[in-house]
Order: sequence, then C-alpha cells, then structure tokens
Amino acid sequence: MLKKKFNKDDIIKDLTLKTGYPRNFAKKIINDIFQILSSNIKLDNFLLKNIGNFKLIKKKERMGRNPKTKVEFIISSRKTISFTPSKKILENLSKII
Repeated sequence: MLKKKFNKDDIIKDLTLKTGYPRNFAKKIINDIFQILSSNIKLDNFLLKNIGNFKLIKKKERMGRNPKTKVEFIISSRKTISFTPSKKILENLSKII
C-alpha cells in the first residue's frame, strides 16, 4: 500500500494483509510497538539499530507573532521528537529514488 499520508489504521491494514494475522492481533502489535517507542523516547535518547535515532527535544517558552495580524503571543514550553535516520536507511532510500 503506497500512500503519501499513512496513519496507524493503514499500518494495521497493511500488516493484516501481509501476514494474515487477524485485525485485532495486528492492532495489538502496532499499539504495543508505539507504546514501547514512546516510553523509551521519554527517557531522552533512543537508538534503533539500522533504523535511526530518536531524540527528545525540550523547547523553552518564547514569544511568537501572527504574521498576518502582527499580534504577539506566548508559545508555551513543550517537548518534541527529532528523528535522524541511520546510514543504512538513507542508502536504501537513495537506491529507490
């Protein structure tokens, strides 16, 4: 299944089609994988060998401005995730493209 936008339900459907597992079992697998990833990323830095590195970034509170109305507002502090793909993934992508 090749799509530009891919959500969790699409991954579950794809896994069900490729493996023949029941939908509920595929859903449990995908939910468990996402839960494991998120709990490990919360610890700060998470490296998946041959896939890439997930890094937790803590952004500070700052002033923002609506470019259309020029109204200033405060952007609250938050956490985001940065992903850096491994060399192996980048090599595979360059072969495909």
